[in-house]
Amino acid sequence: MRDKQAANGFSALGNETRLAIFKLLVRAGDKGSATGRLGTELSIPLSTLAHHLDSLSRAGLVTQNKAGREVICTVNYSVLRTLTNYLTENCCEGLPEEALTAKIQQDEELELVDQ
Repeated sequence: MRDKQAANGFSALGNETRLAIFKLLVRAGDKGSATGRLGTELSIPLSTLAHHLDSLSRAGLVTQNKAGREVICTVNYSVLRTLTNYLTENCCEGLPEEALTAKIQQDEELELVDQ
């Protein structure tokens, strides 16, 4: 994932209403939820809900599928995992200089053991 894609995903979640919608969809699981139910649960007018769902969809975080007269929204868990991994991919490695120092120390310790 590139920085711009990650920024778009986090930007979409950076609004309280969109975050509430997304959390409710995560809670709904793989079955997702109809837009009408989302609006009712969160007390959001459908026109406002549609605007927020569009932002989440453009970021790839939510998919919308028509089922008869309803639109069912689900979380795109693959994108969510990618976004989460983006944040943690370099976790606890230290800053570049610290990482290099740690690598040098590790190499020196291995040389002492080999002697």
